[in-house]
Amino acid sequence: MRFLAFGLANLGAAPLLVGAVGDDFVDYRAWLERHGVDCSFVRVSELLHTARFICTTDRAQAQIASFYAGAMSEAREIELAPLQAQGRLDLVVIAPNDPVAMLRHTQECRHRGIPFAADPSQQLAWSEGEGIRRLVDGATFLFSNEYEAALISQKTGWSAQEVAGRVGVRVTTHGREGVVVERRGEAAVKVPAALTERGLDPTGVGDGFRAGFLAGLSWGMPDERCAQVGCMLATLVFETVGTQEYDLGRGSFLARLGEAYGDAAAAEVESHLRTLRP
Repeated sequence: MRFLAFGLANLGAAPLLVGAVGDDFVDYRAWLERHGVDCSFVRVSELLHTARFICTTDRAQAQIASFYAGAMSEAREIELAPLQAQGRLDLVVIAPNDPVAMLRHTQECRHRGIPFAADPSQQLAWSEGEGIRRLVDGATFLFSNEYEAALISQKTGWSAQEVAGRVGVRVTTHGREGVVVERRGEAAVKVPAALTERGLDPTGVGDGFRAGFLAGLSWGMPDERCAQVGCMLATLVFETVGTQEYDLGRGSFLARLGEAYGDAAAAEVESHLRTLRP
């Protein structure tokens, strides 16, 4: 949900979404809440429509994107303290949104001692080195793809090793080459991408991976298993036109996961998917 400003992952409970939207959010709010997402702290703008991202992809998977920021600019008005006071923040996921809001919420997390995941993504292209350093330094998790990882080093002046040393866990996706998870003080974990049956639309693949990885994290799984769940979900997104139109049936997901990463992986994940349809 990048275009809704930033998300809050409340591990072990219903995920909590926080961001700034317009009054055109009504139908999508209903869909999210029907699927177990708590939207009670979403800010509704009185003047602007919900941010919108439109992506055109050709047959070679080259993309042209346009973006309307809209109500996202009001995300900077959101305070984390009321949520922290309720004990509802296990991990704050700061995804790309209003740059001022990203910096504010990152700083607030540091000030209040709230673990946060830095996912600056598309905003890296427009950000200066000092701003990126402030977004990344001290993150519990840092998510990026290979290109974004190079941008972080180029703009901050930090080497890849220095970046990894400034965060708890660095998660870098490498497209068809899979993902590398670097946890401070431990050997890097490399997970291959799940084989795809048909690649149709890459839009939303990165978000799918992050959702799967964070789901595994909420289940208390090790880094390797989190990355495997993330890669499998990313593959399902890649095989579907549209970012949220993929079919997530329990049986088919576990079968695909087992084919890609072994029966032990599928068996370990199975108990956490009982709320899905067969």
